Amino acid sequence: MPGCFAVRVGDIWLVRHGETEWSKSFQHTGRTDIPLTAEGEASATALKARLDRPWARVLSSPLERARRTAELAGLHPVLDDDLMEWDYGPAEGRTTAEMSAERPWRVWDDVPLGETVDQVAERVRRVLARLPQDGDVCLIAHGHVLRILTAVYLGLDPRQGKHFVLRPSGIAVLGHEHDWPAVLEWNT
Repeated sequence: MPGCFAVRVGDIWLVRHGETEWSKSFQHTGRTDIPLTAEGEASATALKARLDRPWARVLSSPLERARRTAELAGLHPVLDDDLMEWDYGPAEGRTTAEMSAERPWRVWDDVPLGETVDQVAERVRRVLARLPQDGDVCLIAHGHVLRILTAVYLGLDPRQGKHFVLRPSGIAVLGHEHDWPAVLEWNT
């Protein structure tokens, strides 16, 4: 399997945190620790029935929006700094439209931020390498870091995460078809 991430586990469930004021307004929310909205809390609570199952491991970003989503969904994760959202540096709290006011700008381009796409990819590789070899796992984190993790898992360039939009409180499931890493579910 050239280019594919060499991890054989059960399924990897990805859960994006619930809605925040900044996700609602499309502001880049990296390391700013903001709470869920009332809608975010309700949608996180609604995840409980779907996520009530045995897990080999549950990991979460330590940021409040991810931790609270896990708590409301009935999960008891180990906190993992490698699942923190992308450090957006000067784009933190700003929208793509604001960043594009002077010239076209996209977060996926190689622009000076607090972290590069490749640095985020290195963090998610560490997460994938630490997963247990047996059983399903659940990762509760943020939109961009989970999109990059998906690209890395599939053996794609990390920038290809731009094609995997995961909505607030969205669930995705990564697994295998035969010997190939695959997306089994997305935004379910």
